[in-house]
Amino acid sequence: MPVITLPDGTQKVFDHSVTILEIAQSIGAGLAKATIAGKVNGILLDATLPIKNDSKVVIITSKDKEGIEIIRHSFAHLIGHAVKQIYPNIKMAIGPVIEDGFYYDISSEYRFTPEDLIKIEDRINKLIKTNYDVKILQVSKKEAIKTFEERDETFKLRIIEDIDDKGLINLYKHEEYIDMCRGPHVPNTRHLRHFKLLKLSGAYWRGNSENESLQRIYGTAWAKEKELKDYLTRIEEAEKRDHRKLGKKHSLFHIQEESPGMIFWHPNGWIIYQVLENYIREILKKNNYLEIKTPQAVDKSLWEKSGHWEKFREDMFTTASENRTYAIKPMNCPCHIQVFNQGLKSYKDLPIRLAEFGSCHRNEPSGALHGLMRVRNFTQDDAHIFCTEEQMQEEVSNFIDLVFEVYRTFGFDEIIIKLSTRPEKRVGSKEIWDKSEEALKMALNNKNLEWELQPGEGAFYGPKIEFSLKDCLNRVWQCGTIQVDFSMPIRLDATFVDINNQKKSPVMLHRAILGSFERFIGILIEQYEAKFPLWLAPYQIILLSITDRNKDKCQKFNHLLNLKGYRSKVDIRNEKIGYKIREATISRIPLIAVVGDKEQEIDSVSLRALDGTNLGILNLIDLYKLMDELIKKKGRIE
Repeated sequence: MPVITLPDGTQKVFDHSVTILEIAQSIGAGLAKATIAGKVNGILLDATLPIKNDSKVVIITSKDKEGIEIIRHSFAHLIGHAVKQIYPNIKMAIGPVIEDGFYYDISSEYRFTPEDLIKIEDRINKLIKTNYDVKILQVSKKEAIKTFEERDETFKLRIIEDIDDKGLINLYKHEEYIDMCRGPHVPNTRHLRHFKLLKLSGAYWRGNSENESLQRIYGTAWAKEKELKDYLTRIEEAEKRDHRKLGKKHSLFHIQEESPGMIFWHPNGWIIYQVLENYIREILKKNNYLEIKTPQAVDKSLWEKSGHWEKFREDMFTTASENRTYAIKPMNCPCHIQVFNQGLKSYKDLPIRLAEFGSCHRNEPSGALHGLMRVRNFTQDDAHIFCTEEQMQEEVSNFIDLVFEVYRTFGFDEIIIKLSTRPEKRVGSKEIWDKSEEALKMALNNKNLEWELQPGEGAFYGPKIEFSLKDCLNRVWQCGTIQVDFSMPIRLDATFVDINNQKKSPVMLHRAILGSFERFIGILIEQYEAKFPLWLAPYQIILLSITDRNKDKCQKFNHLLNLKGYRSKVDIRNEKIGYKIREATISRIPLIAVVGDKEQEIDSVSLRALDGTNLGILNLIDLYKLMDELIKKKGRIE
């Protein structure tokens, strides 16, 4: 007689084993109809599996986060069901849930096309309208092998090889189609209505480029039709804002095959980069950081001693000279310790904050490269703070304030914070990890900030706080981090003399605000749709002549603006002024200044903003004042 305790404390007693669907039915038919799965003593469970013992039960519907993820996972199975009906000889690999959607990797000699997506989507719609029950079969490993041998599903058989012989394996039966999954899944396809197949891409079995090539079908699914439509609208908007397209259109940067994953910055893009770097440099100076520069190539012995060689060797570029192997710097931390180690340090010298715009190289898989967002050569706004344990709380706290200040400068107000704790493979003692994790928790809690725990996601040398920003399309970008590290200073012999005249290793705080300049600029391009605020724009103002009589005045104004440090240019072509304004607008120049006979006579310009707002007729002094005010605001709207 299991006793079922519901979230509100209500208890229900059953004289037999009971399913989550039956529990929901005992509460009401409406709830039973909406039930997708359940959480039994904190573990997600299929709605049709029996509960035999006293349990705490939470009923999951499409209103819950877990519910929508289950819906998406079930849609991945529906891809398998539909595709196997249309193309019986293909082989299914894996079909997991991802953010906002799902995908399925498929092995097939037939090459799928966008037209095939329409065909598969139509077949899925026909399948879900039958409202068939999705049945779960819990079988032994031997039975699972037999099932997929009969179906010639070689990839499923490989997955089964890695499963413990003792446990049961969940098979999900979609009419004639059978898939294997940890689950749970929806009990009936009536829960699967609002979806869209999005795109095709290539993939490799288990993500390894040495394995078989697969084809991946991506899709999205939502609980309500409006949510689906809103998401598809966001996708369209994201396509318009794609930084790769805008980068090409506005001549900001390019990437070419001769240097994959490495950026060729054009003059316009390099201006943005430099303005961003100078802004961060000002922030660093204001917060008492000391800027340094360290070598690009360092003997592998340093990376071995730091622990990076063992963990990151495959991701490093290397070179050799005079029988020595060098790693092209994948990160800056070991080199910063070398700077700290020069000269005896006292506790009175701490904290020491060493910052570097460090150019790093990592051998990312070619398939993972994505414009500015995922590259092989990037520059970090990197810094390392060497401090005492007593100073650690204040340093972490000050950095949190710094992160919020910088992100808000660019108009990002919604900051998501996550605390990542010790991974399975790590260096350092349990005591050190306890101390490090507690320090970060205290820093966050003392500021009354909301944060989410990410168990096991810390770096191999220490826990970290991750700062993610949410953009105008509600996409989340993880950028800044701060990590507590007791271990690396010990490994690399960093010491200071404490108050008792004893040598002691400092605490090392690894921290970055933007993460990488390349990725952050990619985010900004999409956030602003290349309509950069005045302080960041490659060209801040353009002067347009109405007639040939106004050319000289335009050029004079342009010269004076550039002398004052503004980024200005002219358009004195023999074209109609309406055409010139359209061209300037398409080029995303924030301020458009028109000079005609009237303006020339009073030594002024007619000024308009990029959005068409008329800013009036201004002389140069007033124009300077307005531009200075806009630059001071940075990316803020107010």
